[in-house]
Amino acid sequence: AAVVAATIVWVSFLGFDSSAHGLGRNLRFDAERGEFRILQIADMHFADGKTTGCLDVFPNEKPWCSDLNTTAFVRRMILAEKPDLIVFTGDNIYGFDATDAAASMDAAFAPAVSSNVPWVAVLGNHDQESTLSREGVMKHIVGMKNTLSQLNPSGATAIDGFGNYNLEVKGVEGSRFAHKSVLNLYFLDSGDYSSLPSVTGYDWIKLSQQQWFRATSSDLKRRYMSGPEGQKGPAPGLVYFHIPLPEFSSFDASNFTGVKQEGVSSPSVNSGFFAAMAEARDVKAVFSGHDHVNDFCGELDGIDLCYGGGFGYHAYGRAGWSRRSRMVVVSLGKRRDGSWGSVKSIRTWKRLDDRKLTAVDAQVLWSRRRSRR
Repeated sequence: AAVVAATIVWVSFLGFDSSAHGLGRNLRFDAERGEFRILQIADMHFADGKTTGCLDVFPNEKPWCSDLNTTAFVRRMILAEKPDLIVFTGDNIYGFDATDAAASMDAAFAPAVSSNVPWVAVLGNHDQESTLSREGVMKHIVGMKNTLSQLNPSGATAIDGFGNYNLEVKGVEGSRFAHKSVLNLYFLDSGDYSSLPSVTGYDWIKLSQQQWFRATSSDLKRRYMSGPEGQKGPAPGLVYFHIPLPEFSSFDASNFTGVKQEGVSSPSVNSGFFAAMAEARDVKAVFSGHDHVNDFCGELDGIDLCYGGGFGYHAYGRAGWSRRSRMVVVSLGKRRDGSWGSVKSIRTWKRLDDRKLTAVDAQVLWSRRRSRR
């Protein structure tokens, strides 16, 4: 697939209410279609804009290909998919080649900011390698327009990393679920590199983060399953972070959808976060980045583990293998009286940065056979 030419266009510790942050409004499901649409953008690797060249493209594309191709792809995806939330899952900038981290982030996130679509970000292992510390990068992101990102949960005085937070997505306005979170989104900092001399390789999700996740999940379940409109089970949850868990290595070509073209670059330490999610019983899918030419989803113990697929042009990839982005659409079911109820299904697909923004690998990640009411 040819590279598309760039065109310059246009909480508390136990939970977080998005109405109190960022855009100052609740995230909620669309009243007409009963949907909530999430665009995942993994590994932009943005640096200095038009002066930053592309990696792993055809030789004839190199003279005109730059970071601006990444910008154009973001804009195309927003226009095509009309997301309700944009999620950037780390390595948003490539620190080593970014002259000014703040300027690089401003340019990288500019399409999301100007779209007026709520957006959030987590950090990868390269975001802090320029002129700002890891904390400084996340603080800059939190201060940008139209973002619902958080530095960390308010009240959490001892939590590892920067960018651990959750968002609640309310039911349709005017419905019986208008004041309940029917979809819960968790975002975590998966770190960069191991700080232990005896352990090499990538970092991992720490115990303090898992304790925060467990507490948040427990509180959300309690509120969802209590009156009014108390439900029999927890609302579904989706989790986003950068570095894949060791469990991403559990799959082969017989039990995933998509492609696996490189090894899973997970931490050598299994800190037990997958077990924490499985025990919580609300998480239906996990979305990571990091390994650019893997884009598969595979189910393990009731949880789908999914890659976003490499997005940015200043990131390694494969010439002829299109950069891509993942969409997730969460749909509500109808109640007997015709009003919108709770979540009925979670679907996903990817779009390629080709001339037609080709959609591939559509699949249902989770569904319930019928509405409870």
